[in-house]
Amino acid sequence: MSQQTAAGTGPLGRQNEVKLRSRPWAATLILVGGLIALALGIAVSVSFGAADIKLSVVWSAIFQFNPDITDHQIIRELRLPRVLGGVMIGASFAVAGAIMQGMTRNPLADSGLMGINSGAGFALALVFAFMPNLPFMSLILYSFAGAGAGAAIVYGVGSLAKGGLTPARLVLAGAALSALLSALSEGVALYYKIGQDLAFWYAGGIAGTKWFQLKIMFPWVVAAILGAIVLSRSITMLSLGDDVAKGLGQRTGLVKLAGSLIVLVLAGSSVSVVGAVGFIGLIIPHLTRYLVGVDYRWIIPCSAVLGSLLVVLADLTARTIIPQHETPLGAILALIGVPFFLYLARKERREL
Repeated sequence: MSQQTAAGTGPLGRQNEVKLRSRPWAATLILVGGLIALALGIAVSVSFGAADIKLSVVWSAIFQFNPDITDHQIIRELRLPRVLGGVMIGASFAVAGAIMQGMTRNPLADSGLMGINSGAGFALALVFAFMPNLPFMSLILYSFAGAGAGAAIVYGVGSLAKGGLTPARLVLAGAALSALLSALSEGVALYYKIGQDLAFWYAGGIAGTKWFQLKIMFPWVVAAILGAIVLSRSITMLSLGDDVAKGLGQRTGLVKLAGSLIVLVLAGSSVSVVGAVGFIGLIIPHLTRYLVGVDYRWIIPCSAVLGSLLVVLADLTARTIIPQHETPLGAILALIGVPFFLYLARKERREL
């Protein structure tokens, strides 16, 4: 055995370190407790709103639907798709952020900070301007393309600097591109008079979520999250560094390609529904790693649960914090995310 491995700094030593720093019991507790809390959050969120509805009525609307009862109509057509959309979107952004942070070893990585969300938003602006009657399925595909273009530009620009791609350059390139694409989107909106159509995506929210959107989005999200879980062990190795991952037999290029495709599917489909909502993929993976350790086999499913819970509770807050007036979901998440981002930016980079 080499001195490096004996000292615990070689590939085998790093693999043992991952085992020591993982807390499966905490992850199990989060999964069980988080799912229970999520079920309660969904029930409360469906019940509360401009018209408060008893939980017994919610139960009957779901399992004994009567189209002649107004409360049943409100629950089935407005509140239930909205809440379930929040569950999928929260899980999508959280898992996308976890994958990005693990693959890039960048604690500030997030689809909203890396140009992915703004790329998808710019693609949506072009669609609304030139193809206003496009079906939602095609809208998602254009959103995927915009997200991929945004990510490619950020990585390309960040790599051009002397010294190669670093976490700081990646974030700076992402921030610059996000500002540029947001400005271009607003310019398109003003010139083609589609500002009202894009206002929902600028603010970010799930108020207009419909059942047909969920039906189209659901298989994409489920397939991508399952793919992330399958890829989780490889992402754990990547989070230790490319050299360590290669030493443990990982095909790093293939893993990064698969992970990037999963991120684009999760972020692109979510932006097409909810709009410019950020910080979920920044906050949740950090919180999850703090609770369960560095093993992505636990981080990814726990991030999905906690991300869903965060969006459901944030949306409930957005609907109830100012009675009769709905606060944008993006504003609620920004109130949490901006201080968290500044806190991370001040800290030294730590191992993911």
